[in-house]
Parts: sequence; C-alpha cells; structure tokens
Amino acid sequence: MGRQLRKLRERSSITQSAASRIAETSPQSYGRLEDGRQTKITDLALNALANAYGATDSERRLLLGLAQEIRAAGASGSGWWRAYDDAIAKGFDHYLALEEAANWVTSWQIAVVPGLLQTREYRRALTWATVPDSSPDETERILDVVMRRQTLLQRDGFRFEALLTEAVLGYRVGGPAVMAEQIRHLIELSEDPDIEIRIVPSGQDVPFGLNAGSFVLFSFPPLPTSRLQEPPVAYMEGLSGGLYVERASEVEKYSQEARRIRHVALSASTSRDLMLRVAKERR
Repeated sequence: MGRQLRKLRERSSITQSAASRIAETSPQSYGRLEDGRQTKITDLALNALANAYGATDSERRLLLGLAQEIRAAGASGSGWWRAYDDAIAKGFDHYLALEEAANWVTSWQIAVVPGLLQTREYRRALTWATVPDSSPDETERILDVVMRRQTLLQRDGFRFEALLTEAVLGYRVGGPAVMAEQIRHLIELSEDPDIEIRIVPSGQDVPFGLNAGSFVLFSFPPLPTSRLQEPPVAYMEGLSGGLYVERASEVEKYSQEARRIRHVALSASTSRDLMLRVAKERR
C-alpha cells in the first residue's frame, strides 16, 4: 500500500507534509505509511488521499483492498517472521513480506543457490562466511528463518523458478560433502511440478544475465477482495543491503532479461541430467 500511495502522491506532485494534512495524521505517521510500516489509517483517510491524488476508480479500489488485507493480516498475527526479528537482517522483513505475498517467484543467481532451495548446511557455510562473528545460537536462528521460508514451496498455487549459472554447481560451498548434498537436494526439488530449476551452461556464447547480476522477480495473485492485480517487483541483494525496483518501466527490464536467460538456459530435464552428472562427479 505504501508503494501505491507514494506513486500516486508523486504523480500528483503533492509533498508528504501536504499528504499528512489531507489524511489528518502527522508527517511522521504518513512517512511510516509510505515506508510500508504498520500504521493505522481509515478508509475515510484513504479516500481523501485518493481524491487529492486524482486516483482512478481501479487505483482507489486497489488502495482500499490492500488496507483490508493489512487488517486481516494484523488480526491473524501478521507475518511469521516477527518471531525471528532478532535473526533477520535490517530491511529483509520487506523481502519476506513480498515473498509471502507472491504466487510466482523467479530467481536468477550467478553464484549461490537461492534461499528457498538451500540445505541447512549449505546455508550454514554461507552464514559463517558473511557473519563470521555470529554465535552458534545466532547462527541457528538465522538457519531457522531460512528453513521456515521454505514451507512456501508446499503452498498451493505457489510457483518457484530458479535460473542458475553452471558456476553455482561448481562452487564448493561448505566443502565437497555439503555441496554434493545441496546438488542432490536440487535434483529432488526439480521433480516438483511447481519448482522449475534450469541451468545456463558455462559454455554459453551469449552472456545473458551476467551484466544484470543476480536478481529476484516477484509476481502477485489478484487481491482476494477487489481482484485487482498488484504490479511485480524486482529485488537485487548487495553487501550493504537490498535494492527494490518498483517502477513498471524498470521492472520490465528485469522481466525482459529473465526472458533472455530462459532462452539460453537448458530445459528442466536437461538441467536435471546435468545436476545428476555433477553429483556423480562429486561423489
């Protein structure tokens, strides 16, 4: 809802301060609203903002539908990750909220296995490399979050597409035994009709995706009440934090890049054969 409000406000050239007066709330509260942080707002205030922003009927229904979803989520205890707040990197709760709301996630990865497909020991090795000072208890909490996220793969209507470079299979994350277990896990997951794993071979002449770097695309189902479609979001993870891309023209560039990557990637069955071959070599 914050993304939609920000888009409408900027389109109408209204400042956050003016918007807060329209919604009859403080500038701080309105700022939290656009940041996607939990803030109380009435349908009356949302309608006033929609009027001021010159929102179309569909844009107004989208705002009101999102508000209803937020209230429903609050009544049911909100996101599961709140219980793991101490183990989640700052700002990553937004990623988890997008992941939870999506019905189709495409993950293009150049170097590592996507989090939803990682084994616990593979993730442990990555955690030790990125957060070497974490205590054993802190590490286990981080791993618990990753394992908890993976229950999404069993949710009806959720589809996950992993596009990986062959180099992902070649790195020895955690050592040969851990990597061999990880590849076997990928092979098992690839049998699921809702999980597609495709490999871009290292001998590919056209380096689609390499300049773009790793990224994730989130697509969402229609809202239950209004049946309106929320636009997709792209995400890139960096060492100092993540970048969320929401402007339609920019997200389309990542969607287009994903289409190019699919064009040069091996089929799902051929990718499975490649992973089996790599697994045998590692054994």
